[in-house]
Amino acid sequence: LDIAILSIVAIGQTMVIITRGIDLSVASNLALSGMIVGMIVSTHWDLSPLVALAMGTGIGLALGALNGLIVTRGNVPPIIATLGTLSIYRGLVFAISGGAWVDAAEMPESFKLLARGSILGIPNLVFIAATVALIFYYFLNHTRTGREIYAVGSNPLAAQVVGIRVNQIVFLVFLLSGLLAGMGGVLWVSRYASAQSDSAVGFELQTVAAAVVGGVNIFGGSGTIPGVLLGSLLLGVIINALNLVRISPFWKLAVQGLVILLAVISDALVSRRLQRASLLRRAT
Repeated sequence: LDIAILSIVAIGQTMVIITRGIDLSVASNLALSGMIVGMIVSTHWDLSPLVALAMGTGIGLALGALNGLIVTRGNVPPIIATLGTLSIYRGLVFAISGGAWVDAAEMPESFKLLARGSILGIPNLVFIAATVALIFYYFLNHTRTGREIYAVGSNPLAAQVVGIRVNQIVFLVFLLSGLLAGMGGVLWVSRYASAQSDSAVGFELQTVAAAVVGGVNIFGGSGTIPGVLLGSLLLGVIINALNLVRISPFWKLAVQGLVILLAVISDALVSRRLQRASLLRRAT
């Protein structure tokens, strides 16, 4: 169930990485969206859980749009832009909550069932994650815009020459990343029945790790949704195993960083071998 939320946010991160960017603000986006929705449902117990989910998704969408504008209109490198908004969004979480939490007793049961309930025996979280994965699998592989995302990541200059509006594509992926982070925020609060100021601290590292371990090229241009799902699963199993053997939380962060490094190094080695093989074919 934890992996379900990770995979949803990692799918958004994947699209950003495919275009040679990175979104370091997803965890803060998730926390801010979740906190706002948590505070709203705590005072409006009759609010529909689906409306709450839509509200959180909309908040995430707006935050993602801000990231996209900073990157495309302000010509700020994605890593710098999202590093700044990471702190801004996290600061807003503390500002609007005053450092207080929204706990389970302040949330209606219907909202908590959004993530804890099930449909035909399938947990809602798994159902939602599978639906999101199917939608974005189709989007990336069977739509013109999806292919343009790959084209921009492979060679932005060439993509622009053939008529692809590179800035619009980059803005779109940040928009979608924010949307999925906002959705993840509502599901996070519903699952843990708690909206905390420090929710998901360091979670952006997990989304990057899930994407890279799942075969997404950190230099852009390639990556698949099934790969990201498998990457999320592998990372989730590793983290869960570390919890079961009672490893310190500090070591968990170190392991996540090591996993990212190993994945990037392996990807670089494979890419070099493929390039050498391609050159040999051309020479012969």
